[in-house]
Amino acid sequence: MFARPFRVKSNTAIKGSDRRKLKADIATAFPSLSPDELSELIPNKEELNVVKVYAHKGDAVTLYVLHKNPLFFELEKRLYPTVYVLWRYPALLPTFKTWSPVLQKLIGGADLMLPGVVLPPSGIPDVKQGNCCAITVVSNRAPVAVGTAAVSSAEMKSLGMKGRGVCVLHTYMDTLWAFGDKSGPPSLPDAESEGVNGEDCEVSEEEEEEVQCVQEEHTPSEKMTGEACSAIEELSLTEVDQEEEKAEKGNEEEEGNQDYPKGMSQEIMDALLLQCFLHALKTKVKKSELPLLTSTFLRNHMFACCPSGKQLDIKKSSYKKLSKFLQAMQQQHNLVRVKELTKGVESIVEVDWKNPELRFFNVPEETDVEAVPVQDRGEGETPYHPPEITTLYSVSARLEPLFLEANKRKGTILQPVEVRTIVTEYVKKNELVDEINKNYVTINPTLCDCLLEKSEYQEIESLKWDDLFSRTLGRMQECYQVVFPGQPPIKKKGHIEPIDISVASRGSNKKVTLIKNLEVYGLEPAVVANALQHRVQASSVLQPIPGSKDKVLVQIQGNQIHQVGNLLLDHYQIPRKYIQGLDTAPKGGKKK
Repeated sequence: MFARPFRVKSNTAIKGSDRRKLKADIATAFPSLSPDELSELIPNKEELNVVKVYAHKGDAVTLYVLHKNPLFFELEKRLYPTVYVLWRYPALLPTFKTWSPVLQKLIGGADLMLPGVVLPPSGIPDVKQGNCCAITVVSNRAPVAVGTAAVSSAEMKSLGMKGRGVCVLHTYMDTLWAFGDKSGPPSLPDAESEGVNGEDCEVSEEEEEEVQCVQEEHTPSEKMTGEACSAIEELSLTEVDQEEEKAEKGNEEEEGNQDYPKGMSQEIMDALLLQCFLHALKTKVKKSELPLLTSTFLRNHMFACCPSGKQLDIKKSSYKKLSKFLQAMQQQHNLVRVKELTKGVESIVEVDWKNPELRFFNVPEETDVEAVPVQDRGEGETPYHPPEITTLYSVSARLEPLFLEANKRKGTILQPVEVRTIVTEYVKKNELVDEINKNYVTINPTLCDCLLEKSEYQEIESLKWDDLFSRTLGRMQECYQVVFPGQPPIKKKGHIEPIDISVASRGSNKKVTLIKNLEVYGLEPAVVANALQHRVQASSVLQPIPGSKDKVLVQIQGNQIHQVGNLLLDHYQIPRKYIQGLDTAPKGGKKK
């Protein structure tokens, strides 16, 4: 199930009531756990996260994560422990033992076939079809896989130990394991296997043939492990480290081959990297920004220049690291000069704007990184277009006498130009324009009651045209109209709520950026959160706003006000006056 990467839908802290329900469900599913062990697994006061993901085949899975390690995963309302839990409680599930070379197949997405099961002196565990069970390797009791029994123990024996034994859901070194701290299995000697030597552990030709007959998911994930287990001995820590390195290397190969033909991934990613680099230098970077942190250059400029439908990933290129790529741009192309201004932190200190390669680079027409989130909305949906927002005014009770001649009564909503026209016609009809100075309007009793304060009754005899209009609008109730493309206008009283951007503290030294009121402007919070994730390479979650039924806020790690502002202003074309909080963005000082 987790042989290929999964997609995270949400990541939220668990509620108190849900924590209690989870402990009760675990106690029911795994009765062998004592109350103390259960409290140790699910502590009351430590932060526990609920992560909802979609597996590569579309299965909805819920993960329960503590200290960055997934403890349990829930599939179709059933809880399963991860290898991280089983390493602490190896006797939690009935266990089937297999040879170390078989583990490589399991990690690749295969199920455990009965010919690959090692029969201990005590016999196979007593299980029923569908029971949750674990898989270990010879000489180590630490489980390396979790699954469900394909058939009962009685049927396994009646079938002569042939056919499918365990339907594997999760293994050591799969993407669920990689979601945690990537620690290796502990060394737990198996008393039953102590007398088994290396020669006895050789897989027979018949068994090898049966193992090859495993029904596998033909995925690039088989490359993930390289040679995950080359010996039939217990997994030592040294072997685990080697396997992790091979897994990371294989994972890069897998990801690289998902979008591009085999053997072409690095070349295509190198070309995309160079294109985004030149595009960013030509259109994004200004001389006044130098020196510019290399990490900021990548996050703020290069990612923004990535064409729609593609994702920039240096790890899939031949350079693997940003520092190596920039070093090549400096030495081979003479485009930039990179210098370590502070220990361990590199900055671009100089750009050769006259370099022919940069001068003659043609900027692609479509290079909007947020086109990817728009596509996620579904086929056939049009890209986002900002709404047309118009300020309107409603006739108040005090001003009703002024608008009666135009048949506009209390509550009538008018556009500013209509208010101006009605007031102008009223002044001309009642011959209130000053004969000496046409810029002034004489105040009659109606205008006096509608526009002047009591203290001004005896002092003001005339007003300028602009003052007349501003006083009129100031005494009307403000409204607004929102028009989305292809939809009828929406009129509401009061001021339109601006998109609110703020920074909050979480813990001692952790900052998060909060974005509210996106729905007012027709923006989907989930799409905006996804777009920000691509821009700043930080995690984001959606949280309900207290007191609001149908509104949520976007929370993203770090102080990202500058990036959020750029996204809303440049990509979504939201006018600056409808965005609140941009002035609190951190201002970078000049480096000495």
